[in-house]
Amino acid sequence: MILGGTVFVGRHLVHAALVAGHDVTVFNRGRNGTSLPPEVKYLRGDRDGNLEPLRGRHWDTVIDTSGYVPKTVRASAALLADQVEHYTFISTCSVYRDTSVPGIDEDYAIGSITDEQLRQAEGVKPEDSIIARAYGAMYGPLKALCEEAADECMRGRVLSVRAGLIVGPFDYSDRFTYWPRRVAEGGEVLAPGRPARQLQFVDARDLAEWIVRMAETRQVGTYNATGPHDVLTFGHFLDECRTVTLSNARFVWVDERYLLDSGFTPWTEMPLWIPEEDEHNRFFMSVNCDKARSASLTFRPLAETIRDTVEWDRSRGNSIERRAGLAAAREKKVLQAWHARTTC
Repeated sequence: MILGGTVFVGRHLVHAALVAGHDVTVFNRGRNGTSLPPEVKYLRGDRDGNLEPLRGRHWDTVIDTSGYVPKTVRASAALLADQVEHYTFISTCSVYRDTSVPGIDEDYAIGSITDEQLRQAEGVKPEDSIIARAYGAMYGPLKALCEEAADECMRGRVLSVRAGLIVGPFDYSDRFTYWPRRVAEGGEVLAPGRPARQLQFVDARDLAEWIVRMAETRQVGTYNATGPHDVLTFGHFLDECRTVTLSNARFVWVDERYLLDSGFTPWTEMPLWIPEEDEHNRFFMSVNCDKARSASLTFRPLAETIRDTVEWDRSRGNSIERRAGLAAAREKKVLQAWHARTTC
């Protein structure tokens, strides 16, 4: 059973489970179409008030991709506690109090919110598919509370996967997708800060396949889960985008203080960029994932992720509204100003 299952990570989980030979049921509101394979079973309901379709049914394992506030996770896990053997909760590396130092592991302190903030969060009704954005700074601490809620209801049977940035085909956030698309267009490409800055992300397909394997063997506990296996720099990532897309792109690395002074917004206008002066989050992309790798989390070649993402992005056409990335006119203007400043 997959709670969610039709948008991004969920659909990759469905595919991974089917390939592994499992029967798959998805539970959701039915708002994002039914584009999954015909053998998938659907249950329609709502985690915020209508769990009745889940009652009285039994599954070997549940994978929760759509829990954002503890009350909904607690309700689902409590109802399913006697109906399933194992519960996987998709969490996030944003649960940590901060990422001010490199290499934090699963024992690092988690963030917290007040009771008033929790009440406020439970009243949020996200309309955008990028649900994390609706909760802002509360997103990470809420996910930590969701982990606790699942464990309270299914003690000793919960796998909590603290994923980093998840990328690949069907990534509706456009945060990763912006870069291979922009590099493919060629010309001068504005790149933020230093090319030696570390990046971490995981292809949704690698994550899904690993989660299915972990669920099959009823693994429990908490795992940071992101990649790649070796240290990846922003510069190497962009070089790989250029190679894969056969582009003539030329990267102009612009000082991050200049970008901040110019009003740039990390993550949205300039995806994957975390300013080094952001002491709270500066090492978000330097998390220790040794535990998951020891548990057989593997990563496909970066070139494959880039190529498949580009192909999927092109299949969407050019008329859709992009959720992240720099507008061409703004990029050109800032690059002109940067060149004028550095040649004076």
